[in-house]
Amino acid sequence: MASPLYFSLFFFAILYLLCTFAKATQPGLFLTLVNNCPFTIYPAIQPNAGHPVLERGGFALETLTHRSFPAPTVHWSGRIWARTGCTHSNGHFYCATGDCGHRIECNGLGGATPVTLAQFSLHHGGHKDLSSYEVSLVDGFNLPMTVTPHEGKGLCPVVGCRVNLLATCPDKLQLRSPPGHGPVVGCKSGCQAFGTDELCCRNHYNSPQTCRASSYSDFFKHACPATFTYAYDRPSLMHDCSSPRELKVIFCH
Repeated sequence: MASPLYFSLFFFAILYLLCTFAKATQPGLFLTLVNNCPFTIYPAIQPNAGHPVLERGGFALETLTHRSFPAPTVHWSGRIWARTGCTHSNGHFYCATGDCGHRIECNGLGGATPVTLAQFSLHHGGHKDLSSYEVSLVDGFNLPMTVTPHEGKGLCPVVGCRVNLLATCPDKLQLRSPPGHGPVVGCKSGCQAFGTDELCCRNHYNSPQTCRASSYSDFFKHACPATFTYAYDRPSLMHDCSSPRELKVIFCH
């Protein structure tokens, strides 16, 4: 007859296998991009240095459609934005905002400002399961955007900008396409519009003590308080969400 010790070891072995199987088959974190705009957009994804390019860095997303894909396991950080006013003819591709070298698949390249940015630092699996996210208007605005977590634990707020700031963008910040007489397609930051060290938080102004809000960053902050609007915006608006199953980036509402 088998000893009690044998049954105890057998029981713990089975329990270990079941836990391992459950962990291996547990669904991972998904990123979902949703286009609620009344026109096609071209989302772009740029990883931070040392992280992989997701979904080849960009694709077309028709109105009222979405696209989901798994986030890399363990850790990934980077940014997502939308390109607008895109044309594709005779082998030439160009976007009025967010363009990344005149290509549909950005393959790790950044985009031309002004753009509304979602920024992420994702830890999934292992001993840490925490997703950090924010929406930034530091580089200006081109579309309303929010980040919505699902099934997360703890404080997991919806953040971003639901307001279409193109309609109220100050004249000095307006980006028009075609330049000069076309419709407003983007709203520049003060830094992009004027290029001063003070507005760009450069050189002497590159510290929390010397980098301050301006009337231009205040325009964005008053309309969209749950966003970063200048380099040392305080308090921190990078939010941590424990164990979400999905992070939705929603363009337009």
